[in-house]
This record gives sequence, structure tokens and C-alpha cells, in this order.
Amino acid sequence: MNILFIHQNFPGQFKFLAPALAEKGHQVTAMHMKKVDVTAWKGVKLVPYSAPRGSSKDVHPWVGDFETKTIRGEACFRAAITLKEQGYTPDVIVAHHGWGESLFLKEVWPRTVLGIYCEFYYGATAADVGFDPEYPIKDPDGEVCRLRLKNLNNMLHFQVADAGISPTQWQASTFPEPFRSKITVSHDGIDTDVVAPDSSVSLTVNRTNGADITLTRNDEVITFVNRNLEPYRGYHVFMRTLPELLRRRPNARIMIVGGDEVSYGARPDPKRYGENRTWKDIFINEVRPQISDEDWARVHFLGRVPYSQFIALLQLSTVHVYLTYPFVLSWSLLEAMSVGCAIVASNTEPVYEAIKQDETGRLVNFFDIPGLTEEVCRLLDQPEERARLGTSARKFARKHYDLNTVCLPRQLAWVESLAKE
Repeated sequence: MNILFIHQNFPGQFKFLAPALAEKGHQVTAMHMKKVDVTAWKGVKLVPYSAPRGSSKDVHPWVGDFETKTIRGEACFRAAITLKEQGYTPDVIVAHHGWGESLFLKEVWPRTVLGIYCEFYYGATAADVGFDPEYPIKDPDGEVCRLRLKNLNNMLHFQVADAGISPTQWQASTFPEPFRSKITVSHDGIDTDVVAPDSSVSLTVNRTNGADITLTRNDEVITFVNRNLEPYRGYHVFMRTLPELLRRRPNARIMIVGGDEVSYGARPDPKRYGENRTWKDIFINEVRPQISDEDWARVHFLGRVPYSQFIALLQLSTVHVYLTYPFVLSWSLLEAMSVGCAIVASNTEPVYEAIKQDETGRLVNFFDIPGLTEEVCRLLDQPEERARLGTSARKFARKHYDLNTVCLPRQLAWVESLAKE
């Protein structure tokens, strides 16, 4: 088959699926918006394109999101026309439709089957919006209207997509019927043979002030990982545990991974926090006066790290903390499970599929800072419990999220089933 992937930041969620299809002999092409000169990757032909314009300054705030998606959709549409004029017609299109790129592809290839990656459907209740009372909705009356328009991209895809795939049952459940019944649930997959425990692991941390330190499994290490450090992933909650954690655990090292940008939520309100502030610095400044210089020297912000270093960090973690709003589940949680971490996680809906209380980890209320602190300290004092939870977490990850035996076969079957639509 000719299979076309659409993802603005390809490969993204398709990093295993697209090469696997190419290995099976399919002709695989991917359209993306990266500014790179590479024309092929792991057997996949890469076709870049770009948007000719940006979003309008004075567009109505309720429709600004959809204008951006329309701009990207048009750019992908124009690039697809060029491909068609060159004689290319896909049998199947697999698109992460969340950014709008695939909005108009059925206008180019009306008979081609379209499968979409269903990551999240926005709702005014029971999900991320309004979850955190520290950041209330600025316009409660208008928020329902804004979210309805934000879902335009989803709804327009429902009219043209033949099927969907979603990484978790909870994320799939956010989508409404009748399209919900067209969604297959399959996670992107964790290579549990690679993401595995390593008792001999060591990691050297380069410090800007002071000598470098090398950590091993003999050290007490508390890990916290976000793509970007922001409230959506509980960064503010975790930071507020540090004064007490550091006081109670005088030998602990706090290892924090994540960038300074925003992945999901809003940027800090300049009226509340001042201009050009980052969430990272806001909560450092909040807790720093409560922490001595000696204790603060045991807090390490690593920024974004190479994948091998990230896995090594999980391998030497004594206790791993994962927090999230009711939103998209992070790969990092499942990678921590695959490594065999002892995990303390927030008791929010996306987490329930992976962390079973006192079986594959411990759950605490997202907002319970003393409770989170206590649970981490309790596990730090219980090496046998950590080992039991970590072993169970890895077993669960291998059974439900293993790339080669569970997820990839299911994804391949889904794509090949699209050709029969």
C-alpha cells in the first residue's frame, strides 16, 4: 500500500509505526512542518511543507485556535495537491489531526481512507478545564463557547475520518458518540526490552556551581519529569513539597527534568506574575526562601535531556513522582513503570489505567502536598515495598504496553484494516 502519515512534528506518536510499515514493504510517506533538509528516515520518505502566513492579531479569541488550524490545514492541502499532480495517491492516510493539518485532505483524495489519532476531545467538565482552583477560568460563561469552537477541528474530522486510534481508554472516552465507536484503543508502545531496570547504572550530573556528581542506585534519588515544567503536569505541587522533603531527607537528591516553555496550559499571566516569567522560575522563587543553601544544592534542574540520559535517570530513581491534570497521559509514566520505578502518582483519571493503588504504585490527591510528601518519604523508608511496586509496575507495563508484543501488532492491524474500509 501507499501509506501517508500526517504529523507536524513527525514522527511523534508514529515513531515506531511508520518504520514498521515500511519494513513490511509498504510505501510510506510522511508530510511534516519541520525545517530540516532530511528527505528520508527509516524507510519513510519525508515531504516538508510550511504555512505561508501566521495567525491574525485581532481575530476573535474564541476562534483564534481554529484560525491557526485552518492555516495549517490549507498549507497541508496545497502540499497535497502538489503531490497529487506528481502522480501520488495514498491508499491510506494516518493523521494526527490535532493541529488541523488533515482538515482538507479528503478534498484532494476523496476515495482515500483516513484514520486519525484521537488524542483528546475538549470538555468544559470532568477534564482539565477548571480542574485546578489556583488557576480559575477567566470567563466561565464564555469558556463553554470557546471550547465548543475549539472542538470544531475534531468535529469536522468526524465527518471525513473513517476510523480513529487512541492511546488510552480514558482519552478515547472523551470523544463523543457516534465517532467514539470508531476508535481503536492502542498505546504507541514502550520498548520494554530497552527501557528496563539496570542495577549497575550510574549518571554524572554536570553542575554549574560546584563539582560534578555521579549518582548510582546506592544514592537516594527522587525524580520528577515533565516535557515542560508547568501546572498541567503538577510542577507547582511538586515544588511545594521540596522544603519538607529536603528537611526530612537530608541525603536525597531531587532530579527535575523539563524545559522552560509551555506544552499544554497557558503561559503565566503577566498581570499576576509580571512580564516574561516562566513557570519554572515562579515556583522556584516561591519555595526558595524556605530552603537553606545547603539543601538547595541537592535540587538539580536538568532541563531537557537526551533519551539515554533520561532512561538512566529513571533506572537510578529511588522514588519517581508523576502528577497530571485530567489530560493526555505522558509516555514518561509508562517508561518509569517499564524501568521498574517505585511510583507515587496523582489520583487523576488518566493515571488509573496504569497505576493501581498499592499494586503498581501509590496514588495521592493531586492537591495534597503534605500527603504527597508523606507518601514519598514513606516509600523511601521501605526498600522492600519499593522493590515490590517496581516489579509489579514493570510486569504491568510489559503485559499492557510492550511495543513489540502488544502495541505495535495492534497498530499494524489497525492500519491494514483501514485498507479494507
